[in-house]
Amino acid sequence: MGSVAAALRERGFVVTGSDDNIYPPMSAFLESRGIRLSAGFKPENIPGDADVVVIGNAMKRGNPEVEAVLNRKLYYLSLPAVLQQFFLRNRHNLVVTGTHGKTTTTALLTWIMTRAGFEPSYMIGGIPKNLGQGALFNESKFFVIEGDEYDSAFFDKRSKFVHYLPELLIVNNIEFDHADIFRDLEQIRTSFRHLLRIVPQNGMVLLNGDDPNCLSVADESLAPIVEVGFSENCAQRIREVAYSSEGSRFALGEEVFELPLIGEFNVRNAAMAISAAKFYGAAMAQIQEALASFKGIARRQEVRGEARGVKVIDDFGHHPTAIAQTLTALRHRYAGHRLWALFEPRSNTTRRAVFQQQLPDALKLADGIFISQVARLDQIADGERLNPEAVVQAIADSGRPAFYEPDAAHIVERLIPLLQHDDVVVVFSNGGFEGIHEKILARLRSLPL
Repeated sequence: MGSVAAALRERGFVVTGSDDNIYPPMSAFLESRGIRLSAGFKPENIPGDADVVVIGNAMKRGNPEVEAVLNRKLYYLSLPAVLQQFFLRNRHNLVVTGTHGKTTTTALLTWIMTRAGFEPSYMIGGIPKNLGQGALFNESKFFVIEGDEYDSAFFDKRSKFVHYLPELLIVNNIEFDHADIFRDLEQIRTSFRHLLRIVPQNGMVLLNGDDPNCLSVADESLAPIVEVGFSENCAQRIREVAYSSEGSRFALGEEVFELPLIGEFNVRNAAMAISAAKFYGAAMAQIQEALASFKGIARRQEVRGEARGVKVIDDFGHHPTAIAQTLTALRHRYAGHRLWALFEPRSNTTRRAVFQQQLPDALKLADGIFISQVARLDQIADGERLNPEAVVQAIADSGRPAFYEPDAAHIVERLIPLLQHDDVVVVFSNGGFEGIHEKILARLRSLPL
């Protein structure tokens, strides 16, 4: 929302905005661009001559400004609709979707297109280290955008990505997620079917050819479809994969690529980005150079620090599949090291009992596991809530040390005596987890030599 607000201001619009929590760096970023901010939601925050009101998808009925918009019969749009109307029309839009890997694939594709001279606009749900920012709006005819399946607004329950006018569409994978929005996997597949229906005939769909859920949504698309993956039926087949502590090497078509990221899922992300860039004519040497120089994404296997020989890694993973893939990748990068996984059930899906059976299998790929209390307990009824103690017990029954502690402070207190030189601690959370990364590092640094 902040990036779009700034882009609209640069186009000459007068932009104002409201939020409950206004704080740097976003507040400073917006104010530096002449955008007036109001703390708290009040009807008088909306100017009498407002031409359009953009309503974020966290806003609900009962919000004072939402009610004022409806009572005053003002023109309002969701953020995805604003992107469509003001930024995506008449462009070549490269839309990256899927349950997992969207941010990394979008960042990889953006970096390749940038290095190849296309100078794309982009909007990414993370901070790529090569680019230094998650969004750029320019006059390029190319726009690379991360396509989220989450809903658009309280008044538009369609997935955000149906607004993005895809010319080239990447579907990385499809699994059940967002239990607060979707009833089941079939509802998610339906949303993807709607998306594939709007890809034009002169466009392209790049589909995970190894994922039956991806293949099941493609039957109504009139756009050309290319399967990308490891299986023999894939037109773009990934072959000869090799991992080292420094990264991954693989063949796609007749070419060999090197990537400083680890894991099968990152190889697939890269293969999707390569195939998309080739569709627009990027030179192979530029694609190879861009991949080799990719520095990754903040909060994706990001080393936050090291103390007393213990590395602390931050990862955004909050779905069992993503957690398992990340732990497998870290096994390659840190072969022979003990691996500790710390998990905060914080997303709208993992706070529920949806993954009660899958989480133990994912987390026990680590050598030791800690799970915290479910975030925002009061919002979910007891019978629907994840039982972290049961997850811990299931892991312990498999022979792995596993512990439940209510919060970051208690986890740190119990974890520190267990750590040894060369251990790796990976923190899984889609939030801040009470600053647990720095708490661990600070305690380690304070230990006597």
